[in-house]
Amino acid sequence: MIRRRQVTTAVLTVLVWASMISLGGILGETVMLYPNIFRDPPASLVLAREFIVAGGPSDFFPPLGLTVITGAVAATLLTWRIPTVRWWVAAAAVVFVCAEFLFSAAFFWPRNTIMFVDPAGTHPAGYLREVAAEFEAGHWVRVAGGVVTAALTFTGLLRWHRLVVSAPPAGGR
Repeated sequence: MIRRRQVTTAVLTVLVWASMISLGGILGETVMLYPNIFRDPPASLVLAREFIVAGGPSDFFPPLGLTVITGAVAATLLTWRIPTVRWWVAAAAVVFVCAEFLFSAAFFWPRNTIMFVDPAGTHPAGYLREVAAEFEAGHWVRVAGGVVTAALTFTGLLRWHRLVVSAPPAGGR
């Protein structure tokens, strides 16, 4: 029982850590990269292509997202017998998958292709400005998803700690 408790605590801790880093990365993009990338499309998109060469968000977020999803699934299974913890972690998994993965695949990936993969000059300037504006507006769904995911995972860890880790052993102390 103690070993399972330690493993569950470690998995929940990694999950909170990964979801907080994911949120921090999204917020970092919001305040540092996006004002430059979307300043004046299409010229700013060309500069962004030149700048983001050695590594970019597409190198950082997929492995981190996999860590969050794997951690959330593992934590949900490990806390299955404790509904007051399980539902917080399961909700975090659902929010993350919907707001960060499914929404990104359906909404952002096509726009990324238009702005950063298709050869420069393929699309008219007006269309690129429209796509960039859509991207920036949709980005707030990811920010909200990151905030909710981080809050849910942290709440799950706190509930786990209060109910299991710091709870007095059965039969008194």
